[in-house]
Amino acid sequence: MSNIAYVDPTVFKFQVPPAFSDIGKTTNDLLAKDFPVGSAKLEVNTITQNGIKFTVLGNKDNKTGAIASELKTKYQDKLRGVTFTESWTTSNVLGAQLELDNTLARGLKLDFSASLLPAKGTKNAKAGVEYKQDYLFTRSSVDLFKGPTLHGDAVVGNDGFLAGGEVAYDVSDARVTKYNLAFGYLANEYSVALHATNALSTFSASYFHRVNRDVEAGAKATWVKSVDNTVHVEVGTKYTLDKDAFLKAKVDNRGQLGLGYTQILRQGVKLSLGGLFDTTRFGENVHKVGLALTLEA
Repeated sequence: MSNIAYVDPTVFKFQVPPAFSDIGKTTNDLLAKDFPVGSAKLEVNTITQNGIKFTVLGNKDNKTGAIASELKTKYQDKLRGVTFTESWTTSNVLGAQLELDNTLARGLKLDFSASLLPAKGTKNAKAGVEYKQDYLFTRSSVDLFKGPTLHGDAVVGNDGFLAGGEVAYDVSDARVTKYNLAFGYLANEYSVALHATNALSTFSASYFHRVNRDVEAGAKATWVKSVDNTVHVEVGTKYTLDKDAFLKAKVDNRGQLGLGYTQILRQGVKLSLGGLFDTTRFGENVHKVGLALTLEA
């Protein structure tokens, strides 16, 4: 009798499960990313020889013409697990973040972030702890100026199965302000996820399937208990044309059709074009288009 155990090749053998917010992420990315609609976006990234990364983000709203931008500076010491990021927006919000990854213990990450709006004196600060090991991913944080409010989430996983929960507690009001649940399954070619959010009043189910090397497909169904009995369904796909270009399309049961095209023009230059069209009102001025240009140096 053979002592070799059967191993299902379709099961994704992960050691550390994803974070709670990443359950169902492949479907969300398929349906949301690379559709730059309603605005023109510009992102410029440059890196110095000593590892400092500068990022400039710009966004112009096609409807109002308003332009918002942000300047980021990021320093990362990979050997010591230290990352420091500072930012400044056109709304005059100053931000800073310090991350210590695997510095004190393996699998432990500390995160400290703060922001300030000088014109109004508005301040915010958050301290977080993240710990991950085989079959477990947990995070907790506290908003120091809001409440304070404690946040926590945890995910356990084994043999492709995932289960997680998220909760927030306002200390000053002594009440739970948020609680969510999620379950999922990961395999090499596909994944599924179930979510119960907004105090278990919004339910969603999603799947992602990597059909082959060139084609991806996915769908998501959402029901909001407090609204009506209508289920919102959205399906999408991605087709890779070659190593430098791909097409994306999505449509929902409300008649909203999204189209996206991304092309790497040359090394370090990526252009994305997108449109969102209301197929129930083709003759009206309700459609949205946009573009995003990313420069890397």
